[in-house]
Amino acid sequence: MSMEREGPLDGLRVVEFAGIGPAPFCGMLLSDLGADVVRIDRRSGASAIGIDPILGRGRRSVALDLKDPRDLERCLQLAERADAVLEGFRPGVMERLGLGPDVLLARNPKLAFGRMTGWGQTGPYAMTAGHDLNYIALTGALHAIGPKEKPAPPLNLVGDFGGGALYMAFGLLAGVLSARATGKGQVIDCAMVDGASSLMSFMYAARAAGDWTDARASNMLDGGRPYYDTYQCADGRWISIAPLEPQFFALLREKTGQSGPAFADQENPDTWPRMRADLTALFASRTRDDWCALLEGSDVCFAPVLTMAEAPSHPHLAARQTFVEIDGMTQPAPAPRFSATPGRIQRPAPKIGADNDAVFSDWRIG
Repeated sequence: MSMEREGPLDGLRVVEFAGIGPAPFCGMLLSDLGADVVRIDRRSGASAIGIDPILGRGRRSVALDLKDPRDLERCLQLAERADAVLEGFRPGVMERLGLGPDVLLARNPKLAFGRMTGWGQTGPYAMTAGHDLNYIALTGALHAIGPKEKPAPPLNLVGDFGGGALYMAFGLLAGVLSARATGKGQVIDCAMVDGASSLMSFMYAARAAGDWTDARASNMLDGGRPYYDTYQCADGRWISIAPLEPQFFALLREKTGQSGPAFADQENPDTWPRMRADLTALFASRTRDDWCALLEGSDVCFAPVLTMAEAPSHPHLAARQTFVEIDGMTQPAPAPRFSATPGRIQRPAPKIGADNDAVFSDWRIG
């Protein structure tokens, strides 16, 4: 791989303090789009993500002992030359290290200082431990996801990566733009409880309008409608259908030959139990490949439910090169796409401390 960076964020300098989960994912996103992300690892080598080949990709690693005054000063100099700093510690940790926002903003008044936590920098829970499941539990999101019987953990997409890393990337870039316009940096308090709540905006609006209930699997987008759900096929694999609009539902009826009374009125909840039973029996009668041959590529709003092993080779994702292979490992490609300044995976994940000399030289650190 070339060491030259490519992407719309080329020229942006970010200092990332090594951590786990959403903070490194945010660093990966920024690096994929061309930012020079320098990760501060512990000189001891006890980095949380140093061996992660995907979340750790694209940056350079500088190993420092922040209890050593010389290394602390190097860290401060890096922050002086950065556009943004990204950390994911509990409130107060950076202050105890001598690297709190007051210190860094005094050295670099235009700095965007991003603080990623689950609960946020303030509030009764701020100093307590937690994980993605706890954060989304507090927002209403977890209660809304899963079968009627119990809430179901939706991977850590809603809190860590959606409500956390994506909002942090958005917030950091907004902070940088503001600093460039005003000359004044600021702290970005990015809490997963805030981001996950923001992601629920559509559902809260629907609830306020009387179109959403707190009962799981009872609403349009949570499996409450039989025409917006997943179904098992004869080979044990699964498909998804989502013809919400009448014209798409009519096409589903046409292609599958469903002309019974349960399909006469799409929005009649009295017919939904029978519609669901009929669709369950229908889709169980053929293999997933059979249904793909009949429905894929049409306006039925259909897709097979693929495993992670299957997804990269699907013709649509393969055509878009949504997944790429780096050093023998299949991984998601950078997103989104840019027509004039496309991003790319800049380099493999670095070994801890591999770039001390190069970074100190490039950033003119003494």
